[in-house]
Amino acid sequence: MQKSILVTGGAGYIGSHAVLALKDSGWNPIVIDNLVTGFRGAVPADIPFVEGDIADHGLISATVEKYNIIAAMHFAGSVVVPESVSDPLKYYYNNTAKTRSLLESMIKNNVGHFIFSSTAATYGIPKTIPVHEDMPKNPINPYGTSKLMTEYMLSDVAAAHNFNYCALRYFNVAGADPKGRTGQSTSGATHLIKVAVEAALGKRDSISIFGTDYDTEDGTGVRDYIHVSDLAAAHVIALERLIESPKESYIFNCGYGHGFSVTQVLDAVDRVTNNKLTRNLEPRRAGDPDALISDNSKIKQQFGWTPQYDDLNKIVQHALAWEQRLIENPIT
Repeated sequence: MQKSILVTGGAGYIGSHAVLALKDSGWNPIVIDNLVTGFRGAVPADIPFVEGDIADHGLISATVEKYNIIAAMHFAGSVVVPESVSDPLKYYYNNTAKTRSLLESMIKNNVGHFIFSSTAATYGIPKTIPVHEDMPKNPINPYGTSKLMTEYMLSDVAAAHNFNYCALRYFNVAGADPKGRTGQSTSGATHLIKVAVEAALGKRDSISIFGTDYDTEDGTGVRDYIHVSDLAAAHVIALERLIESPKESYIFNCGYGHGFSVTQVLDAVDRVTNNKLTRNLEPRRAGDPDALISDNSKIKQQFGWTPQYDDLNKIVQHALAWEQRLIENPIT
């Protein structure tokens, strides 16, 4: 029987790209998603799909047995930072408590490899940039804390059981599958590039710039944007390394090691669309650092990860193409 990889949250933005990367690399992904924020149409018709919750031990056990699951990629969870501040218990439940249940199911069913969708929010506001993995973790919101708590759980589980893991700390994920097979479909998304291409296509009247007095070259915040397909490729490399080295676990930053300001991103959208976005200047938001840029040397050196789409114009082009596709053929 073919060995399979469980992809939780595989009907979501990043998860659906990981499913494609697994499939393209010859793996057999099995998706579980409760479709609260995901879309059934984001999962290819030939990929087995299980609708349900990751905290359902019976469902997880039955899925592991049915499909001969040997590893899991865990994307299921809540991801909106401001919402985590207003509703922290939702985040500690969805991101921490449910992951604890999933890990229990993994251990009981002898699934020994786990790739975790973590975040640069675990660092909080770093004192220096670029940010490397050993810097202090001081999250400033429940979202970041909920993810850091899961990293602690993973470390403890790996020490106690026949289990290894890779936690990938994402920086700002953007773009869409270059072949147009999936993309970010969430309504009301807060990611800058997603919002900007929506505005460029008339889905929004304008775009807001939150703060123009940061200690950056043009006064707007600088972020490290990573193409979602490069991120998905990192997950496949992580999976293969965990299987090759079952005693080793890893924590890596996933970014490009350089950043773009909000103004530079909006200028790129203007270039790609040959149009001019209406920009509203707003006060800065609490807790936003001046700049957040990854040190990605560790994943490059240890995994040989080589980004293929480290080009802001390309990221915008792929995001725009997906947004146009959603207008013509909405995903459900």
